[in-house]
Amino acid sequence: MSGEDTVGSGAGVSQGVAGDAEEGASDIQRVVQWLIVLALVYALMIAVGLLSQGFRSVSGGAAGATAIFEFATNPIVGVLLGVLATSLVQSSSAVTSVIVGLVGGGLPVAMAIPMIMGSNMGTTVTNTLAALGNLREDKAFNRSFSAATVHDFFNLFTILIFLPIEMLFHPLERLAGYLAKLFEGSGDASMRDFDFIRTITRPVINALRDLIGLLPDQISGFVMIVVGIAAVLGVVYALNKSLKAVMTGKAQRVFNAAVGKSAALAVLSGLVVTLIVQSSTLTTVLIVPMAGAGVFTLAQVYPFTLGANLGTPITALLAATAVTGEYELFALQVALVHLLYNGFGVALFAAIPPLWRLPMQAAQALANGAERSRLVVFGYILGVFFVLPGLVFAAQSFFGNKSPEVLEAEHKEAVYQAVMKEIEEKGVEIE
Repeated sequence: MSGEDTVGSGAGVSQGVAGDAEEGASDIQRVVQWLIVLALVYALMIAVGLLSQGFRSVSGGAAGATAIFEFATNPIVGVLLGVLATSLVQSSSAVTSVIVGLVGGGLPVAMAIPMIMGSNMGTTVTNTLAALGNLREDKAFNRSFSAATVHDFFNLFTILIFLPIEMLFHPLERLAGYLAKLFEGSGDASMRDFDFIRTITRPVINALRDLIGLLPDQISGFVMIVVGIAAVLGVVYALNKSLKAVMTGKAQRVFNAAVGKSAALAVLSGLVVTLIVQSSTLTTVLIVPMAGAGVFTLAQVYPFTLGANLGTPITALLAATAVTGEYELFALQVALVHLLYNGFGVALFAAIPPLWRLPMQAAQALANGAERSRLVVFGYILGVFFVLPGLVFAAQSFFGNKSPEVLEAEHKEAVYQAVMKEIEEKGVEIE
């Protein structure tokens, strides 16, 4: 063998070893990047949970929601107060327990349905807040804000379509009442024991709540809200950066295969993820930074959020089967109203192409306006979720316009409180 051959052979071996070393280093780097993404996802779940605890502390939880619903004198006011109650309480189980408790105390289901519709929209404020994490980057913010608000607009247009129909013909009330009798006594199918997300996040959330709780009661709730919002925004911003680094090549193809191939598959993915994490709010909050990072388009996010919209009422219905005795029928009927409402909404929008495109067009138009002026963002969040329904509540309160039916249901305290307690313990939710 010549010297040149030996040198060439040695150089080749050296290059091969160097290549293997670089590939190994690249694999390790990729693993570390994914671990960072998982850590940030966990941090986002903690932040959302802490934010919810803060709102619940300040608003009074179920008691605060009850005080708000006392002024639901007609269906339109009921919808707006449903939005306000859920936006302030940030606990779908608390709001649901109040609604089911009122029905158990004698409130007509026809009056409870607008509250359910409003509550369904009120839960979306969290993922809209999450979009603010990309506030400093115009294009990423546009993508994330449109992805967050498309859920809002779907809920809004669904209310505009179904509320008049329900007021005139009561299809949800009647069908839910009929199906509730079929489900009654069907046995416990609750998934609460499989809620591993709660298991891994609750101890940390409770520890943070207890730590902040060392502050005076008057300010601890507000501090939790401020810390929660700051944490959500910070984590979403970090997730946006991390996802851009990892969502390439095979990873991008895998996620697109799960969500991007067709609208039907995206709906199914959103449904399955929500059944696993048992929270549509958490599902939609997690998709916002992915949209901001450019992993998914608005057309892909939209059907995914509709799947999430279907997932929570299914979980709630399964949880309602755990309620036994004289309160079972009330819990089942409210859970079925929620499921039928969301299910018919998705089916109707999917069947009519112009209607299907409407939430996306509205969300994109709002995001374009928000990209030009950030005042649009704060005007939208405050106006839709707090100011408008808050003004209605203030006017009703000022004139003393309380609902006799709600007050009568509350006065049946033994039944009302017992129903509320059992519903919240079983985890029946509106999200």
